This record gives sequence, structure tokens and C-alpha cells, in this order.
Amino acid sequence: MERPAWAPQGIDISVPSVSRIYDYYLGGSHNFEVDREAARKAMEFMPGLPKIMQANRAFMRRAVRYAVQEGVTQFLDIGSGIPTFGNVHEVAQAADPEARVVYVDHDPVAVAHSRAVLDGNDRAAVVTADLRKPREVLAAPEVGELLDLDRPVALLLVAVLHFVEDADDPQSAVAELRDALAPGSLLIVTHAAYEGIPVPAARAAGTVDVYKNIRNPLIMRSREEIARFFEGYEMVEPGLVQMPDWRPESAPADEDPYAFSGCAGVGRKA
Repeated sequence: MERPAWAPQGIDISVPSVSRIYDYYLGGSHNFEVDREAARKAMEFMPGLPKIMQANRAFMRRAVRYAVQEGVTQFLDIGSGIPTFGNVHEVAQAADPEARVVYVDHDPVAVAHSRAVLDGNDRAAVVTADLRKPREVLAAPEVGELLDLDRPVALLLVAVLHFVEDADDPQSAVAELRDALAPGSLLIVTHAAYEGIPVPAARAAGTVDVYKNIRNPLIMRSREEIARFFEGYEMVEPGLVQMPDWRPESAPADEDPYAFSGCAGVGRKA
């Protein structure tokens, strides 16, 4: 398999990556055939997976604009993936040119491509770190240089928590990040769940098995389990809902049924 020029040396391009599969769903070009093959297998069970990813991105953009409207202009996006059009820094800086964004990911392709996209943008940076090690995230030089943690920050955990197994204690990791933020900060989350998926759970489980087989387990949590990530934060109206129902800009009834898969919400630290 020929290594594309944009692929960092040292990565195994024969192993699928969650970030690159997500990029494929969104119509991106930074993915390999092994990623596309895994994505196509997952779509055999849930053909609307790209619609779910598009709904994730649409929610993220609405949430970022909401944050800026509320005066929060610092963003920490963990599990940010491969940047595509309309990413956090583009949305935030279009709303406020002074907005500052730090992306965090542990996928070398995501980090390398993010650096290329952000070249020349002195108000945005990318960090190689893992959500499961929050102290390393918070101690990253780029976080200290760009973000003032004594002021409100919008922490984005969009489509990432469902790739952290319970054995890795995502609740504690999120709690450590929540506690490090100043009052007025926002927590922005989307999470996969069987709730809302327009196919029987047994069929959707086929997609879960695909991710398990590529050693990136997809953890489908209940609404109650997802709500626990917001402990200590007050939910912003309309609460923890399906993605198209969070402050929609168009009629949710016009959305593809797959867009309603999973949960999304924003919480504010008092």
C-alpha cells in the first residue's frame, strides 16, 4: 500500500482509525482504503451513519456559536479529529476574530493535518494528547499559551466519549477537566446511544461489532449515563436531547431519521 504524502511516517496505514473513518463519513480525503472498508462494513448495518456524523457537526457549530453569543471565546476541543470545513476555529473566529481554540487528539494523522490547516493562525493550535489523561491535556504548553483557565472555556467532547471504555473511567477524566474550568464555562457533548436510532437495536449492534473488531470499541450508553458527564453543571435549555432538537436553525422534522441517533447537550458551570 502506497503511503500518501500527507500521512506521517511511523503510522500503520493497514490499521483502521476512528478519526479517518469519521473523515470518510464526512466526505473527507484523509483516509485510507482500510478505513473506507471498515466504514462500508459499519454502513451495511446502519446506512445512515454519514447523516449521524453530519448531525454531530451541525450541532457542534450551533453550540460554538451559542458559546460566543454567551461571551465564551476560548475553546478546548478534545478528540477533535481531522479538520473539515466548518471546524471549531472557523466557526468561533467567524463569530469573534479574537476567539482562541486548542484542538486535542491522539491520532497522528489528525494532528498532522490540523497543524497544516492551522498554519499561520496564531489563535489556534493542536496538541497530541489523550482524553484519558486529562492532566497531560491541561499541562500542554499550547493550552497554557492560548487559553486562560481562570476565564470561562468551552470544553468540547463531541463524538469522542463513546470511544472510551468504562474500564478507562471516562467519568473521572471528564470530572477532572470540568473541575479545572472557571465558573461560566461550558461543556459541549455528543454521545452515541441506541436511543433514536431508526433501526432495531440488534441491527445497530452490528455496527458496534465492526468497531469492536477494529479494536476501537463503540460504547453505547443510556441517556442517564450520558447525563452523568454533566455533574456539577447546569444543563442549558433544551437539555440533553437528540442532536437536531438542540436549538435548531431549521425544522427538526426535515432532518433525516438517522440524525436523531444519540444525545447532545450543553452544560454551564455555576
